[in-house]
Amino acid sequence: MLDPPMFRGIVSVAKLQLHRLQLATKFPTFLRRLFTAAGIGLLIGGGAYASTVDEATFCGWLFSATKLVNPFFALLDPEAAHRLAVTAAARGWVPVEKRPDPAILEIEVWGRRFSNPVGLAAGFDKNAEAVEGLLGLGFGFVEVGSVTPVPQEGNPKPRIFRLSNEGAIINRCGFNSEGIVAVAKRLGAQHGKRKLETSSSTSLSGDGVVQGGKAGPGILGVNLGKNKSSEDAASDYVQGVHTLSQYADYLVINISSPNTPGLRQLQGRKQLKDLVKKVQAARDEMQWAEDGPPPLIVKIAPDLSKQDLEDIAAVALALRVDGLIISNTTIQRPEAVKGNPVAEETGGLSGKPLLSLSTDILKDMYILTKGKIPLIGCGGISSGEDAYKKIRAGATLVQLYTGFAYGGPALIPTIKAELAECLEKDGFKSIYEAVGADCR
Repeated sequence: MLDPPMFRGIVSVAKLQLHRLQLATKFPTFLRRLFTAAGIGLLIGGGAYASTVDEATFCGWLFSATKLVNPFFALLDPEAAHRLAVTAAARGWVPVEKRPDPAILEIEVWGRRFSNPVGLAAGFDKNAEAVEGLLGLGFGFVEVGSVTPVPQEGNPKPRIFRLSNEGAIINRCGFNSEGIVAVAKRLGAQHGKRKLETSSSTSLSGDGVVQGGKAGPGILGVNLGKNKSSEDAASDYVQGVHTLSQYADYLVINISSPNTPGLRQLQGRKQLKDLVKKVQAARDEMQWAEDGPPPLIVKIAPDLSKQDLEDIAAVALALRVDGLIISNTTIQRPEAVKGNPVAEETGGLSGKPLLSLSTDILKDMYILTKGKIPLIGCGGISSGEDAYKKIRAGATLVQLYTGFAYGGPALIPTIKAELAECLEKDGFKSIYEAVGADCR
C-alpha cells in the first residue's frame, strides 16, 4: 500500500496548494470539496492498485506520481517552494528508489564506490536537514551546504527568481546558513543512527574500495563557505574542516559564489594556493580511520579568463587537489535570457542557459589538468544527454540543481536511464571510458 508518511505528506501538500487556489480563484464550496475528494480518492485508489504489483513497478509509479505535484510548487514563491521541498524530503514525503542502478553507471572515485555518477549540488539542502530522504531518491551522492561557521541570514528577500520559460533561476541568497554547529548536530545524529544500524557506517571491500558512505547508501559531500563579515577566509574554512569533515565523504571549498563580496577573489593563483595549503593542513592533522581523510574539492566559477583557468589548474596539480567542481552560477546573461525582465536581477544564473558555458569551461579544465584530477560537471543539466555531454567533456561525476527544482524526483531515474542509453549507444562499457572522450 502507499507509504503512510508519504501519503500524509502528499495530502498535506495538496491541502496547502488547494488553500492557495481557494484564495486565488475563490472556487465555490462544492467544487473545492469535489476536487479534494477526487484527489484523495485517486491517492487511495492508486495505493490500493500499487499494493498488487511488484516493488519495481510500484516504485516507478511513485516517481511518476510526483509529476502531478510539481505544478503546485510553481504556484508558490520560489523560496517558499524550496523550503517546502526540503521539508518534504526531510519528513519522508518523497519516494524511495528501490530499483538498482544500471551496472554501467557504477564508478569508483577517491576510493569510494558510487552506484551512479548523478549527484545533487550544494544549495538545495543548505543545512543538512534531508540527507537521508535525498539520497533515497536515487542520487549517487548529495552535497549539503554551503555551511558557514557562524549562522547568517544571507541577503534580503526576495532573493530567488524563476525564469521558467528558459528553465533557469537567478539567486542572490548569499550563503544563508544555520552555521556549522547546527549542521554538525544533524550529521552527527545521522552518523550515530547509521552506526547503530550497522557495525560501521563505511566498510572496505576486498579491493580496498569504500562501500557506501558516512550517510549510509550513497556518498555525502559537505560544502564549506565563509561568513560575509569574516576578514580571514582561511580560518572559516579551517573551522569547517575541523567540525564537519568527520561526517563527510568529501569536502568542498566554495570560493565561487557571486553573492558574497570578495569571495571570487580567492580564485587568484596566490590566494588559492595559500588557502588550499591551510585547509589541507587542517584536514591532514586530524586523526582518521582506515578509510582515510575526506577528499578536498575546490568549486570554481564559470566566469573565468583563460589565465585564471591556467592558474587554478597549476595550483590544483601542484598541491594535488583531489578534485574540482565546474561550475557555480554565472553573473553573465546569455542571449537565451536577455529578453526576460527577470534577467536584470542581480545574482547568479543557473539552469539550462548555463549548460554550454559551464561545459566549455569544464573541457578547458580537463585539458589543462591533463585528465589527472577528477572533475565534477555542474551547470544546466536537465537530461541524461546533458549529463553525457559533461562526461564526454571531462567530468567523472555530474551534479543537478535547477533541473531538479523544475523536474522534481521523477527526473532522477529518467536522467540515469538516458545516460546509460547514451553510453551503450556509443559503445562505452563504463563511465571511465567516456570521460573526456571529446578531448581526445
